[in-house]
Amino acid sequence: MGIRIHKPITAGRRKSSVQTFDDITKFEPEKSLAVIRKRTGGRNAQGKITVRHRGGGAKRYIRLVDFVRCRYNVPAKVTAIEYDPSRGARLALLVYSDQTKYYMIAPLGLNIGDEIVASREAVEIKIGNRLPLQFIPIGLMVHNIEFIPGSGGKLVRGAGTGAQLMVVEGRYAHLRLPSGEIRMVPKECAATIGQVGNPDWRHIRWGKAGRVRHRGWRPTVRGKAMNPVDHPHGGGEGHNPIGLKHPKTPWGKPAIGVKTRRRRASARLILQSRKRGR
Repeated sequence: MGIRIHKPITAGRRKSSVQTFDDITKFEPEKSLAVIRKRTGGRNAQGKITVRHRGGGAKRYIRLVDFVRCRYNVPAKVTAIEYDPSRGARLALLVYSDQTKYYMIAPLGLNIGDEIVASREAVEIKIGNRLPLQFIPIGLMVHNIEFIPGSGGKLVRGAGTGAQLMVVEGRYAHLRLPSGEIRMVPKECAATIGQVGNPDWRHIRWGKAGRVRHRGWRPTVRGKAMNPVDHPHGGGEGHNPIGLKHPKTPWGKPAIGVKTRRRRASARLILQSRKRGR
């Protein structure tokens, strides 16, 4: 994918950019693999807003992506590279010999007509092939990595990302994630060879608020601009500091710079923190 910069004919177009979509070969989603996306506006079943700044946006279809690829040792042919409005990465449409179709995240370098395979055993080391980490050569880039064998890929699925396989030792494989964190994953977990495609996604400049509204994001109001009844930062005459020891959320909890990552049991598998890895 390329990036095309708009001519500055208006203030909103100045310095904004857009995808060229020159890598897309099929512009309509596969009907059997697309379902309508129900929009909630960030509200739960009681109608209360639980996720702020969500609403509106263009109508979307959810593409049903196969993150497991459990049809082992059956070659599939790549017939199309498609756009997915719900993610930055591209999708590859796979067709098996019995004409069954699946979507997968398209890695960088995957082309129309390529044949790829998923297996629980050692297979050819080729971009798009999926196999357990214990059979992948050290140093290769992988993506769509499982946490638990057979559960489907959870790690490294964003556009342009990739994890490097550092070593396979004992029961675990060591991976350097895009954040710089080094984490152990069971060596039986499957991963797809290659880096996720569409690396230029991160360079898009949206340019104006209207384009962000089309993505389903509503405006964000600063706490300092509110009244004291609406936010802990609110109130005062003119431009004032927040007047607190540290920033807070609208509900009075510490914000900005506060650790929000939950301490889970799997934290023992982290060998190097993402902060030290940078």
